[in-house]
Amino acid sequence: MTAPEYAVVGRVRRAHGIRGELVVEPVTDAPDAIFASGRRVFVGRPDGELPDEPPSLVVVRTRDFKDGLLVTFEGLADRTEAERYRERTFLVPVDELPPPDPDEVYYHDLIGMAVRLADGTPVGEVE
Repeated sequence: MTAPEYAVVGRVRRAHGIRGELVVEPVTDAPDAIFASGRRVFVGRPDGELPDEPPSLVVVRTRDFKDGLLVTFEGLADRTEAERYRERTFLVPVDELPPPDPDEVYYHDLIGMAVRLADGTPVGEVE
């Protein structure tokens, strides 16, 4: 299996307010860097895959919000526009991410890993 070019770094929970903000669940250990002002993220499908020509968004502003982030992007001026992104994923090129620590893996690396109980009994594979 070849390594993917992009990694999922967040999921859109929903639109927020009337100014086009999105509530984002970060799927990264570095949300402050990934969702920093001026940073570009690619918009994926809900399954975490990228379409053939993935649209991208540029972060304008991010702030903490409940258990996630409230993110403002260039070009999303109202709630109607923001609603188009509900349940979508955000991805960045893997080569723009720092390598994981030796005891860590990227989210996309979980697929296909063996699942075992604490006593070592095999359960199956991550799908």
